[in-house]
Amino acid sequence: MQDHIVFRPELPALDLLDQRLLPMQECRFLCRTTRDICTAIQTMVVRGAPAIGVAAAFGCALAVREVASLPDWQEALDKALDTIAASRPTAVNLFWAVKRMRSLWQEEAARPGLTPDRLFDVFTAKALELQAQDIASCMAIGQAALPLIHPGDCILTHCNAGALATAGYGTALGVIRAAFAAMPGITVIADETRPLLQGARLTAWELHRDGIPVTLACDNSCACLMSQGRIQLVVVGADRIAANGDTANKIGTFGVALLAHHFHIPFYVAAPVSTIDPTLADGSLIPIEERAGEEVSCIGSQRIAPEGVPAYNFAFDVTPAEYISGIITDQGLLTPPYTQKIAALSLA
Repeated sequence: MQDHIVFRPELPALDLLDQRLLPMQECRFLCRTTRDICTAIQTMVVRGAPAIGVAAAFGCALAVREVASLPDWQEALDKALDTIAASRPTAVNLFWAVKRMRSLWQEEAARPGLTPDRLFDVFTAKALELQAQDIASCMAIGQAALPLIHPGDCILTHCNAGALATAGYGTALGVIRAAFAAMPGITVIADETRPLLQGARLTAWELHRDGIPVTLACDNSCACLMSQGRIQLVVVGADRIAANGDTANKIGTFGVALLAHHFHIPFYVAAPVSTIDPTLADGSLIPIEERAGEEVSCIGSQRIAPEGVPAYNFAFDVTPAEYISGIITDQGLLTPPYTQKIAALSLA
């Protein structure tokens, strides 16, 4: 699935599948402005670190068109790119993508006669390239994981790290897709992933749509399932990986990792190297987004908790590297200890 992020340069607009409404409705969300892009990222129309990065890259192209008629268009563009980069705090692919576009802008500005039209074309071409590269990276992750999986394995995954969270193939679900294509009997258990139910709404939808056997489980059944021997390995995605391998992913991931460690079940993180942030020594430095409490106290528009009761709503937690059996990247499998191996990667 690659049609959930479609750029329409003739409009120009970024045409997104609205993930807030899945699986009950398949509706599109059209972004024409910087504000639209930021709204889509902040409200989780588009979510998942690689997908956010791709959307942000296209957002930079839209920002050029938005400011093109202004006499101080370059100053306005600088502010617009800052706004896009600030739309969410944890997923490093967002900042990585905007940084890539800024570097291109600097290269073009060094040449005579820079115009908004030319920069729009350059930004559009780069964003399309990043989109294609992400799909290829996810496919490489899937192939790199094959030696870790055996026929008949049941894989637990948490949240959604599938086509919807990337440009179109998936990190954790890319591993599952590759395994399902290569060997018989692979099955999946998807955690529901409260509070926004990305596992129930998105992961189960993707896998069921692809004919991959998936069973949904409530988040607090993980220990029970592991104790019964129903799970052979865990594969999750990542929103940011620190230089030592500590990994931020959807809230609840750390708990799954602790349980996997207790039951001696391999726990893997699947992510492209663009998700690694070598500027952060460890996970304690990763900023953790805290979202509105209403996402916990309500399901959709229906309140499920008493009025006036506050709710914690951390969007992510950090799994220490010591609980991660391996990090599956588009440059191959990393095994602990991670610091020197991450430092040796090509992270440009």
